[in-house]
Amino acid sequence: MFRGEGAARSRSIVASLAALALGACVSTVEPPARPAGRTPVVGRPPAGRPSASIPTPPVRQPIPSVPMAPVPVVAPPSPASAAGAGVVPGPAIESLPLTEAQAAAALAGFRNSCASLVRRADLSGLTQGADWQPACTAARTVPAGGARAFFATYLEAVQVGDGKAFATGYYIPTIAGSRDRREGYETPVYGRPRDLIDVDLGAFNPELAGKAVRGRVEGSKLVPYFDRTQIEEGALHNRAPIIAWAADPVELFFLQVQGSGELQLPDGGTMRIGYDTQNGRGYTGIGKLMLDRGLVDRSQASMQGLVAWLHAHPEEGRQVMRENKSYVFFRELAGAPLGALGLPVLGQVTVAADPKFIPLGAPVFLSMDRADANGLWVAQDTGGAIRGPNRVDTFWGAGADARAIAGGMSARGTAFLFLPRGTAARLAGSRPAPRPDLGAALGISGGNGGSSAQP
Repeated sequence: MFRGEGAARSRSIVASLAALALGACVSTVEPPARPAGRTPVVGRPPAGRPSASIPTPPVRQPIPSVPMAPVPVVAPPSPASAAGAGVVPGPAIESLPLTEAQAAAALAGFRNSCASLVRRADLSGLTQGADWQPACTAARTVPAGGARAFFATYLEAVQVGDGKAFATGYYIPTIAGSRDRREGYETPVYGRPRDLIDVDLGAFNPELAGKAVRGRVEGSKLVPYFDRTQIEEGALHNRAPIIAWAADPVELFFLQVQGSGELQLPDGGTMRIGYDTQNGRGYTGIGKLMLDRGLVDRSQASMQGLVAWLHAHPEEGRQVMRENKSYVFFRELAGAPLGALGLPVLGQVTVAADPKFIPLGAPVFLSMDRADANGLWVAQDTGGAIRGPNRVDTFWGAGADARAIAGGMSARGTAFLFLPRGTAARLAGSRPAPRPDLGAALGISGGNGGSSAQP
């Protein structure tokens, strides 16, 4: 999986700010033995030791955009799925401001996702696998220049709940690292610990199906696994392989939040690493924590702003990062990064979404207050901070440009989900749709109100 925090992983740092908030090991090298009477502070280079670094690009300043208005409805509070949130017809796809280039890129992602769409159980309650078969069959032979017409012919736009969308961004970070420990590379990148145990609670009680915990055995008991502080103070000695060494503990922290990335090696090569597992501890978004404590202000509430503060306040910053008890373990990867569907994620095409509200593999049209988030995306990934209706995390690929955009991405607007034609009518016949907001429709302020599940 691509990302690190959540159901399988997650880690959009901007998602954690917005919530105000992503295997085989290649080496069995162990940390050096502890000197007698000393507890090492893992990841802190000795004073005066040089540390490799990669320049951090500034946040990309947004280009404002006026989002389309959603269909005025009163959505139920705290729905458990898209079916519970209610679905109403959206605008005709041919009327949306969708370019042929955007449609063609999304078609490639949709086509790749079709094998999963037609066989995967749809947790949103909106579709069955067979519903997607006509569109998936037709997607194989769309001629050049016909992508926009394809979507308008085989799919329809619907609005889930009140349609109010919130988008953040993620990317593939590149940080300085080394396969072996050397001067300037002192922070271990751990693989999966040998004593970490995954427990499927559903195997013991059917009422707990789908729930799991992670821990370790101590005597005859299963106890929580070591938290971030314990790990950084050496708890994994002789318990976990070290697959690489990072130059900067702050950059490694944010790579854990992203869940996948690249290490730029001293010889100029690269090493791709991705999420293997996590220690089972709860995730704490340090962006909200730092804002609440007045350590940063809203103008610094981006990944770049947090990194700058943590670098400027190394000791205080270490304690702040340790308040996120979650810790991600990695494995070396080959090939393209994969999303929750086991498929390569595509920059400026893939979004992470909550599968209870957006079927994985389905296209999603965003009309936001930030122009670079606008257009057609495909839900191919998930994330621990990505929860609720119309909540997405946009993927921007790798490199400085991707980091500059994703690091400050925070956009609000309207989302329309593309589903097989006839879905909205079928759903309307089987369950109540959201009630029209007559006040909003008539332009009367303070009408029936509305409810949004956005963070």
